[in-house]
Amino acid sequence: MPAESDFGYSQAIRSGDLIHVSGQLSLDEAGEFLHADDFDAQLQRTYINIDKVLDHYGVTRNQVVSQTLYVVHLRRNAAATAEGNLAYFGHHRPVSTVLGVTELTFPGQVIEISCVVDTKLPA
Repeated sequence: MPAESDFGYSQAIRSGDLIHVSGQLSLDEAGEFLHADDFDAQLQRTYINIDKVLDHYGVTRNQVVSQTLYVVHLRRNAAATAEGNLAYFGHHRPVSTVLGVTELTFPGQVIEISCVVDTKLPA
């Protein structure tokens, strides 16, 4: 992602058995922001991007142990957040913190998700 160089961070970093995944959002492969103000589309694209990072490390969403979701207009988007989370994780239940925020990096950005993965858990 171009943002790694632009902002000086990594998409993810391994620390022992854990992988810390930076906040993911609705970006395409070129780093262009997609789906301004469309919560459902951004959430789906964000989970796609999380899967890409997990795949890079050879892990799966079933190894995610915690996640933090940053949601603009949380009350309005609470049900969609819960539905998207259930659809993404299925029966797996990582710990989760959901924060309502007033704004995120890009105009029209309404969701960002970071997570921690335990590589010792079964995939």
